[in-house]
Amino acid sequence: MKFASFVHMRLADYINDLLYRYDCVIVPNFGGFVTNKIGAKVDENANAIYPPKKQVTFNAYLQHNDGLLANYIASTEKISFEKATEKIAEEVDTWKNQLETGTITVAKVGTLTRNEERKLLFEPNTSTNFLIDSFGLAQAGATSVEREDAQVAEVVVLDEKKEGKVIPLVVKRAAAAAVAVGIIYAGWSGVQNHNEQQEFLANQQKEIQAATFVIDSPLPTIDLKVSKEEPKNFHIVAGAFQEVENAHNKVNELKEQGFDAKIIGENSFGLTQVVYGSYHTKESARTALLKIKEDVSEEAWLLEK
Repeated sequence: MKFASFVHMRLADYINDLLYRYDCVIVPNFGGFVTNKIGAKVDENANAIYPPKKQVTFNAYLQHNDGLLANYIASTEKISFEKATEKIAEEVDTWKNQLETGTITVAKVGTLTRNEERKLLFEPNTSTNFLIDSFGLAQAGATSVEREDAQVAEVVVLDEKKEGKVIPLVVKRAAAAAVAVGIIYAGWSGVQNHNEQQEFLANQQKEIQAATFVIDSPLPTIDLKVSKEEPKNFHIVAGAFQEVENAHNKVNELKEQGFDAKIIGENSFGLTQVVYGSYHTKESARTALLKIKEDVSEEAWLLEK
């Protein structure tokens, strides 16, 4: 019971910690906290610049246990995955009771309440930035700059080609002369480079035509026989994830445990499925499933696909 009260106080902190590392943290049988990256923005009215951040939302339909939260609590508290799952369930019951009469504050993530229709409403804590890349960056002040149209400079140029006459030529931008000179120089340089390239290619062509290649003993042909491997249609599912990044993290975690884990695509709900491994026959898959249920997780199940 002592541990139960400890989890009661810290479950919100565990969710808070995981949101810095993952885009989605699901609380089984309660809902999921999902983050979306938004870029830096400028508030012209407040003359302020805001750094990039992760915006947190809550999805009450994400209730399937993907194992992320339970694994984190289990590794932190040095307990089993099943024990961590049990303690999360106890905390969820406490949260649901509290929501009947009041508000829940989830660490620095935000607050949860119920409206008159008994639906969960989430108000994110806008002062918290879960984007690690923006660590240390804060709101900055900005000063508006008003641009004035540059005055057109008029320059009088004397045309010396016509004797006895002075013809004023108006150059609207002094920079135009520099641009014109640059274009002329670039054009001449391009012509030179083109001529040099043509000469180089001609010399190379002569050398290639003069060369003779003789193969005295060609390599023998090799016949490769490729056997068709039977498909692995039986999979042991470890979890289904809304965020692809979480699915890849689960694959890496299972591979570190020695499993031939991989992603096998999306299910009918649009969630990315991760499996412990895939097998040729149902018998071999069932044997592996029993061992995984006994040693790793009771949540594993067999999928024929």
